[in-house]
Amino acid sequence: MTWDDGSSSCVELAGWIAGGGPERAPLKQPRRFAAVEVSPDGTGLTWGPLHIAAAHLWCIAAEQRAFSRADLVAWQAAIALSNQEAAEFLGISLSAWNAYKAGTNPVPAPVGIVCRAALRDPILCQARHRPRKRGRPRKADAAALR
Repeated sequence: MTWDDGSSSCVELAGWIAGGGPERAPLKQPRRFAAVEVSPDGTGLTWGPLHIAAAHLWCIAAEQRAFSRADLVAWQAAIALSNQEAAEFLGISLSAWNAYKAGTNPVPAPVGIVCRAALRDPILCQARHRPRKRGRPRKADAAALR
């Protein structure tokens, strides 16, 4: 896809087709899928009576884009979590978080999916985030945890 701003994306539509039931099933056939046209008003793609809006295509393309180290750093700043809090929120080890953040290891797709979802839906973050207190636990606090 080439967008109005001149950028381009490769958009995988297999999930959209599979989620459309019998109405979109014909698009599983390569010949039928290849018969795509830009809608007359330029707002999407059509296959005869089937239509997908450009806005929908844009959203799918954005979700399919790899979540980079820079995206991860920006996400952490936007959500305002410490490294430990971010790792706990995502259910990963601190060492894995640090490797993704340093760019040593690529950010796995599921981590990117959760990060994007948390930015779109602040309630997700509020429901799962457990703020940490700075420093070591006091002896009285540590004894209460036993």
